[in-house]
Amino acid sequence: MKTKLLIAAALLSLALPAAAESSSKQDAYEVSLSQIRLPRIENATIAFKECGECEFKTMRVSAETDYRLEGRSVSLKNFRAALEKVVDREKASVAIIYRLKDNRVTAISVYL
Repeated sequence: MKTKLLIAAALLSLALPAAAESSSKQDAYEVSLSQIRLPRIENATIAFKECGECEFKTMRVSAETDYRLEGRSVSLKNFRAALEKVVDREKASVAIIYRLKDNRVTAISVYL
């Protein structure tokens, strides 16, 4: 009986990492700061263009979205304030990281 229980527990423990991995797969867009419309509140949307001629795409952000400036996590308010001061918006790149399963933005990162 213990052997069957140990085998079942071992098989289950092997399956859990695979299930966790499939639910956390992410992808990213990299766009110019000039091609982005940041959310004003935490539970809203972000809009961006992949190219100058492309249509705007929108994706959901939430209170869990991580706003990163120069590698540091900052509030949405501070993130917006810092990006409003950028003069050459064409050269600044923004990475928009999102979960594949629900297209929810998990992080927005900028290095100036």
